[in-house]
Amino acid sequence: MLSIERYETILNKLETDKAVKVSQLSQLLGVTEKTVRIDLEALEKKGLLKRIHGGAVLENKEGKILPVRERQSSHTEIKDAIAREAVRLIEPHETILMDGGSTTSAISERLGNFPVTVITNDIKIAHIVHDKENVQLVVLGGTRIHHSSSLLGDQATEALKRLRVNRLFFGTTGFSIEHGLTVLNSLHADWKRKIIDCADHVTLVADSTKFEKVALVQFAEITDVNELITDDQLAHSAIKEIENKGVNVRVATK
Repeated sequence: MLSIERYETILNKLETDKAVKVSQLSQLLGVTEKTVRIDLEALEKKGLLKRIHGGAVLENKEGKILPVRERQSSHTEIKDAIAREAVRLIEPHETILMDGGSTTSAISERLGNFPVTVITNDIKIAHIVHDKENVQLVVLGGTRIHHSSSLLGDQATEALKRLRVNRLFFGTTGFSIEHGLTVLNSLHADWKRKIIDCADHVTLVADSTKFEKVALVQFAEITDVNELITDDQLAHSAIKEIENKGVNVRVATK
């Protein structure tokens, strides 16, 4: 098993159980306890967990990446402000690709005042827009991964090869100028690489707490994004640095 696969397994176990033991992980991964300790040390350096005697627990600090569900349910007012700003960019009759996530779900809530085609692989977004009269919905099939509402797999990937969309709205676990855009899962990373390639205009929607966060797998550079919509808590110096990379930054206010 590759180290990245072990990291993903450890984090999935931690997400479910909140705490893990070295001995337990050694059996689960089929590696020595020494290897597990090295893995835990690497994940701790990334800020993804906290090592304790005999194992590890979830990191307990502001802006933590895990648990995912807790993170996605936070900062709702900020995400709603970002969603309002995002909808202003959409022109009537455009085709937009909506990746799964709490902020993109907030965008979908605000659609429906003008005709638009929404393509998504996310069952939550599909449920939100399916009965909106002005929204033509296209759902990309696939398999649900873990607790995510996104559908991934060969069926969704094959459908992407035939698509060209006006706009993409997507999120990320972390973004930084040095390390680019990162997520916790290699499957999600592969998917995000592909959706970026099929859009004429690429918009990242990410609140300021995600800046300088680095997850496990990089899927893009900051320069692969045309536009970032974030909130007014992102430092002015960071905004300038991102803009100097050729990315348009739009700041949403509550």
